[in-house]
Amino acid sequence: MLLKKMLQRMDEMKADIVFKNGEVVTVNADNDVSEAVAVKGNKIVAVGTNDEITSFIGHHTTVIDLEGKSLLPGFIDAHLHLTVYGLNLLGVNCTAPHVQSLQDIFTDIKKKANETTRGEWVRVWGFNEQNITEKRFPTRGELDAISLDHPIVITRFCNHFSIVNSKALELAGINEATPDPEGGMRERDSDGRLTGKLIENAHMELFHTASFTDHELESAHKLASDTFVKAGITSVHDAGGYGCSPDIIRMMQKGVRSGDIKVRVYAMIGSLTNSEEFIQTMLRAGVVTGLGDEKFKIGPAKLFTDGSSTGPTIATRKPYTSDPNDYGIQYIEQEKLNRILGEAHEKGFQITAHAQGDKAIEMVIDCIEQALERCPRADHRHRIEHAGIAAPNLQERMKQLNIIPIPNPVFIYMNGESYMHHYGERVHVMYPAKDYVDKSIPAAFASDAPVADCNPFLGIHAAVNRMTQSGQAAGPGQAVDVMEAVRAYTYNGAYASFEEHLKGSIEEGKLADLVVLDRSLLQTNKEDMKHISVEMTMLDGEILYQKNAIY
Repeated sequence: MLLKKMLQRMDEMKADIVFKNGEVVTVNADNDVSEAVAVKGNKIVAVGTNDEITSFIGHHTTVIDLEGKSLLPGFIDAHLHLTVYGLNLLGVNCTAPHVQSLQDIFTDIKKKANETTRGEWVRVWGFNEQNITEKRFPTRGELDAISLDHPIVITRFCNHFSIVNSKALELAGINEATPDPEGGMRERDSDGRLTGKLIENAHMELFHTASFTDHELESAHKLASDTFVKAGITSVHDAGGYGCSPDIIRMMQKGVRSGDIKVRVYAMIGSLTNSEEFIQTMLRAGVVTGLGDEKFKIGPAKLFTDGSSTGPTIATRKPYTSDPNDYGIQYIEQEKLNRILGEAHEKGFQITAHAQGDKAIEMVIDCIEQALERCPRADHRHRIEHAGIAAPNLQERMKQLNIIPIPNPVFIYMNGESYMHHYGERVHVMYPAKDYVDKSIPAAFASDAPVADCNPFLGIHAAVNRMTQSGQAAGPGQAVDVMEAVRAYTYNGAYASFEEHLKGSIEEGKLADLVVLDRSLLQTNKEDMKHISVEMTMLDGEILYQKNAIY
């Protein structure tokens, strides 16, 4: 009996799962590459050589032979829109392969309208006027010809512009006499008639009317989470959605509890429609950054300062190269930015803002500097989302103030030609990953999905090559090596949410959020990074996705 108990205790000390014969990219402080990993429960219990990990194999241990393939920490996407991503999957997709023209889009909208109850919204996403034959937006009249019984909204891929029909304008209470909102515009023709095109805050405000049901949100969250898991993303920093954001937060929490949302969520207190009101609501409720657990946690308070890098509507210090009279759109005045985020800082929030142009970035840095002067805090980890045109003097101030930028290298791959056209030589300091590495600024990479593909390897490909889809170099001096790109997509993301002690690297005691690739990462040519795929995703010690598995 004693021997049996001893053997039982010994077996209980064994791992549940062991990975061996792999290229274990640990992303630890020394960037060690190991061979094997042992997992018990939801934690990593050992990392080492095959021989060292053999002692963790028991009668009930599942042993996975990696056959030389890479094992990485689960990817952490430090800025995407979980709810918006999932909701898009419920609508008409302008990025579908068959969509080549406006007529293709109109055909799909008609089909969707025929399937949709009269009076309910027909939503269209991923529109990019540069990717269709006509190279233009549709008109309000063209959408009215499809339906006057359904409100129709077509959202541009950047999520900063839309085009709507007359029914949508009617439901939103918008007519020619309605004034434009601060930081936004409703386009008018030469006769002063609304064209249906909504720009920046005018687009965002529409979603007070074009809101979503709880059922739509539940479906959207499950679809988005499943997609992220398949891409090897185990944690996301959600950057907000449309509509009433407290309700979105509530539905995300509900989704995490039910298991519909499997990825870990760090939820920014920000909205695409009214971030100021949302922040004030949460401040009054006593909510603060860090509230929650390993599955769902409250993140930074977030505002918008400018617009879209491809609009182009970002706020710049010098005029656009493409238009000497255009400096972009500034969403908010400095005093208001300082007041709202300053109060959030004083109450204990991490603070951040969407800032793409160098003028907008400077505004956020000024805001953070003033907040820290009034109320010093050593480990604040305040952030700047995107930090698009980050000139050297702005980088230096980020370093001095310990600000974490959240760049989107995949934007260079997607939009590099547009950036060179609109911003000229400034492309050399757009999403400047190499400068951040050289200055020891812990930038955390993000996709901004659904604005861009959530695939981390597309972002890594962009970061290490700095080439556009057509093969043009776009700020090649900002290219980083593969290990630097992986760290920005893993450990730095954990650091940006105060969770580097929990995840972001493969080390003993950390959460077992792991990704198996279809090949050796370190033996892959940098030009082929975008072709790497995920074979397995483990989250919290549980295998949630296996390529070609039958579920």
